[in-house]
Amino acid sequence: MPHHVNRLTIAIALASTALIAGQAAASGFQVREQSAKTLANALSNAAAGAEDVSFMAYNPAAIGNIDGNQVAGGVAHIDADFELQDATASQGPIVYGVNQSGQGGETATVPSFAAKMQLNERFDLGLAIYAPYGLSTKYDEDWIGRYHAVETELTTIDFQPTLNYRASERLNLAVGLRAQYADATLSNAIDFGTAAALKGGTPGRDDVIGTVEGDDWGYGYTLGALFQVTDKTRLGASYRSEIDLTLDGDATFRGTTPYSDGAVATEADPRIIDRGGKAELTTPANLNLGVYHQLTDRLALMANAEWTEWSSFDELTVEFEDSTDDSTTTENWDDTWAFSVGANYALNNQWLLRAGLGLDESPVPSPEFRTPRVPDADRQWATFGATWMPSPELSITAGYMHVFADDGGIDQDGSKEENATKGSLNGTYEVEADVFALSVDYRF
Repeated sequence: MPHHVNRLTIAIALASTALIAGQAAASGFQVREQSAKTLANALSNAAAGAEDVSFMAYNPAAIGNIDGNQVAGGVAHIDADFELQDATASQGPIVYGVNQSGQGGETATVPSFAAKMQLNERFDLGLAIYAPYGLSTKYDEDWIGRYHAVETELTTIDFQPTLNYRASERLNLAVGLRAQYADATLSNAIDFGTAAALKGGTPGRDDVIGTVEGDDWGYGYTLGALFQVTDKTRLGASYRSEIDLTLDGDATFRGTTPYSDGAVATEADPRIIDRGGKAELTTPANLNLGVYHQLTDRLALMANAEWTEWSSFDELTVEFEDSTDDSTTTENWDDTWAFSVGANYALNNQWLLRAGLGLDESPVPSPEFRTPRVPDADRQWATFGATWMPSPELSITAGYMHVFADDGGIDQDGSKEENATKGSLNGTYEVEADVFALSVDYRF
């Protein structure tokens, strides 16, 4: 029994490291919607576009392409839909459901801000505040996969002071410090009825909901270069380092029936007593490469490739404040590439139309590593938008992105050690998302 007690506790605390769950609009848990201009072009102008100060979030050298001082602010609204269809769940002889479905999509609003000032002919100083990673998913507490996931909330905020050096009339080089704050809340159910069956519990009914909350600060850097090859062609490259985080938090428990709620309230079982713990995780490094070409006075073409080092997320280790042994599980994510192309067309001096297409690889290598927290699959984007410039100093941009994701099978095997208290879960995920973005920038 003590070994089973430890495993049940581990199942909840281990989930605290699964905060890095999939964001429907980008692979893994990445958020790329820091600018309405980049979103409307399917991110094809991320590395080389350098149209306003908000591009500092993608390439810090972008501020060298902007003379004078500028501020920009924006907001993106992400409406994601995850649905597991034809699902089957069981634990040993207990069957939790057959051919059921569960919907876990949520909406999220992601703000961003950036500002820069030109110090002199050689140097620019900037500050960007944005969310590079995040997730919001929530399933019903009685859904078929509740022992794997119920709710996941992840918020990250990067504070990025940036210094750009104008090495020549054509070359900008930049470096930025990234101070990243991460805050997370996650929950899943425990089949306490099965664990306490000999004391009157009902398997599959007397559940306990375990919730883990944790936060931390981490630090990294970003590097960028912007090269104006000709008057019409610009190349961009940027690198963002990985950031190590240690999420310190607490696990709390509550019952879903009078029986399980009473057991929690009286601390009748060590498996459902509040406790603390910590989990080490790394947000991945990535590289952006891009080209921007002004084909005619009205038409501009652009392309971007982004590499993300998701292989840094190879395993999760949880350490507990009590005597429970550490727990490690393998994730085995792969590095990924995302590719996009886009175009801008100037109707006149005040209106610029934008469009783009993109595709993004999933880091999840196979169905056995896909979970309800990371219902990730290869995806494609289609985007459009427009920029209105009522004056040379002011521009307002609106963008829209629709994400088409491939179906993704899930094959969580209950015989695996990390699923000892969660059971098996099988089915097929359908994922799609809509993203709306609005931004304003002003030069002075």
